[in-house]
Amino acid sequence: MRHARGPTKLRVMYGAEIAIGPGKAELLQAISTTGSISASAKRLGMSYRRAWLLVDTMNRCFREPVVASATGGSGGGGAVVTDFGRQVLERFAAMGRAVDRALDPELERFADLLK
Repeated sequence: MRHARGPTKLRVMYGAEIAIGPGKAELLQAISTTGSISASAKRLGMSYRRAWLLVDTMNRCFREPVVASATGGSGGGGAVVTDFGRQVLERFAAMGRAVDRALDPELERFADLLK
């Protein structure tokens, strides 16, 4: 099967902002694994500031926080994907799979138009 492109890149907008997209979902998964925004940023090759801004955007866009964090200190900080954040990730992944399935036939026909 030849495709015009890889899997679709679904983005969910909230006003002018991207509430969640592939990069933000990847960041949430990394935070879930590492328990840290800083460690997740390093893992994904982005600055801590960029990661923090992405988390802040998600927390502002959704009705509940998707990430809860504690500031550093002698005991260290940390971050956790909330139960609500896990629901967001699960629903986003399910929507992505549904979009991919729906577009497969059209992508196949579109690929025939490419060199």
